[in-house]
Amino acid sequence: MLERKQLKGRTQVTFILPEGNPDGPVSVVGDFNHWNPAAHPLESRGDGTRAATVALPARSAHSFRYLAAGDYWFDDEHADGHDGANSRVHT
Repeated sequence: MLERKQLKGRTQVTFILPEGNPDGPVSVVGDFNHWNPAAHPLESRGDGTRAATVALPARSAHSFRYLAAGDYWFDDEHADGHDGANSRVHT
């Protein structure tokens, strides 16, 4: 799931997954962090979910995917769209 909060000239996007699904650590990787899995690991929020928040330029579009343990890549079913293998988020 994606949550957005508008800031001055930027959009704060929070990438949210259920805790433990999939098991192990998960990161959100995309063109906004040079596909670096260490840049935005999802952290437990205490409400049964885990999340990572990224500030992106307003009125832009970005490709992203999730990377879980065991080199398991997957998309966000709630993304704004897809461009081939990647999910897309629009700010």
